[in-house]
Order: sequence, then structure tokens, then C-alpha cells
Amino acid sequence: MTDDKADILRLLWDQEAATARGDAAGTVAPIADDAVAYDLPPPLEFRGDAARDAEAIDGWFSTWENGVTVELKDPDVLIDGDLAVVFGLSRMRGTKKGAGPLDQWSRRTVVLRRQGAAWRIVHAHSSFPMKMDGSNAAATDLKP
Repeated sequence: MTDDKADILRLLWDQEAATARGDAAGTVAPIADDAVAYDLPPPLEFRGDAARDAEAIDGWFSTWENGVTVELKDPDVLIDGDLAVVFGLSRMRGTKKGAGPLDQWSRRTVVLRRQGAAWRIVHAHSSFPMKMDGSNAAATDLKP
């Protein structure tokens, strides 16, 4: 494994660990100031400060009993100079308050740019496939 790949994976693993311990500041720490995120909840797009909103992440954390984990499983990592793309399937697990256990798989892509000596997340995209039956419903029950 190259040093860059190891650094990128460590950054993502540290972000996942921050999420698991309910640390909103740690969750947004690797995200660049000018990042753009296409996340699971509305709206369609989060830019800049909205993509790094630790207060919103804390609010989301409060909807879980005993925390939540989000893990990118067996990611592919492509690096070209100062840009990197990481993609794969992401698993979110926990117990939603008032709704019970949740174990969902989604798709996730993260784009990173080297800024100085460090990698920073400049774009993140998470999505569910859409059921093609006319219901406009997300297919949140799929498993790899």
C-alpha cells in the first residue's frame, strides 16, 4: 500500500471512528472549507459551511440510541497526483429512537485533494438506488 493510500484510508477510518463515538467536530474535521456534499438527507446539495455543519451532525447523532456506525467496506482508492477518489458500499448501523434497529447499505464516493501535506475531503456523495416501480422510493433494504 502506498503512503498516500494509507494516509487517505486512515483519514476515512478516523472520520468513521469519530462518528461512532458521537464526535461531530471529529466527523467534519477532514472536510475542506469549500467542500460539496451530496448526502442522504435533503437538500440535494450542501456547500462550504453546510457541508461541515457539526451542529447538524450533533442533531443527527441525537436521533440514535447508543450511537451509530458508518463504515465504508472494502473501498477502492484511485490516486492521481494531488487528487484521490475513494468509493464503495457503506454500511450504517444503529438503533433509531422510536423506530428500532437499522442496518442499511448505501453507495458512497469521496473525493480528496492534497492541501499542503494533508489530504482533505472536497466532495462526498452518498446515495441509495431508486426503486424503478414508479414509487419514487429509495431502495434502502438492499444488501451486498
